[in-house]
Amino acid sequence: MKIKNNTGETVEFEIGKLENSLRNSGAGKQSVKKVLETVLPKCFEGITTGELYRMAFEELKKISNSAAARYSLKKALLELGPAGFYFEQWIARVFQNIGYKTETGQLIKGHAVTHEADVIAKKDDKTYWVECKFRNAEDTKISVTTPMYVLSRIKDISGIPYNLFGTETEFTDGCLITNTYFTKDSVAFSEYYGLRLLSWDYPEDKNIKSLVDQNALYPITCLTTLDKKEKQKLLENRCILVKELFQNQNLLNGLEINQQRKSEVLKEAEELMNTKISE
Repeated sequence: MKIKNNTGETVEFEIGKLENSLRNSGAGKQSVKKVLETVLPKCFEGITTGELYRMAFEELKKISNSAAARYSLKKALLELGPAGFYFEQWIARVFQNIGYKTETGQLIKGHAVTHEADVIAKKDDKTYWVECKFRNAEDTKISVTTPMYVLSRIKDISGIPYNLFGTETEFTDGCLITNTYFTKDSVAFSEYYGLRLLSWDYPEDKNIKSLVDQNALYPITCLTTLDKKEKQKLLENRCILVKELFQNQNLLNGLEINQQRKSEVLKEAEELMNTKISE
């Protein structure tokens, strides 16, 4: 059977990919089997990957909200838009939770011009200029012109001492992060010039998906027990991570939801925090 991907291209349907994505959500063997038994008979020639995802998500949600939340991670990142401000805030939280100090929105005067930093991250003797490229379409690829542009910015700020994190420091490294993908040329160029990359599938062993699952750094937009307006309100209150909501449950008081809903949200959050996903 052939299906259409998000770019409109017709490709062969691979059941193994669907099975793996369900398994990677933390769904058990029987849960995966149940979802496949329900979804596969509904598939037809030319079905889009979006339709396939929606059916699988709805069936998975009937079994486990937290598994459905993990399964929807790529979509949840899209909800950190449309401008990408909350994506930058989320990236800063990710760095903080793996041991970095971070600052956002700083104006940095380079040799030639002034630059606004998406995220600045520091750990030990490393200070990173972090450029975030948010995209609203999940299959978008970042072309090689973007790392070229980022490298030129890093060159402009290199060799200058800045007062950051209460001390004088210079930028030592650059990092380009996107919620989608990089082209092969982007990867080749960045690897050659030492620009670190992070995307949905790169690097293979430490990409966004694995980083989030291994450290339980799920964005608040993952939660399936909240609607879009409720998630937006939490974001506006600077609640970016599910972890932050779980640690400060009073944040739910501003959503005007009843006690039963609160309990459902917190149960899903707790499962996301405590269930380990196999690599």
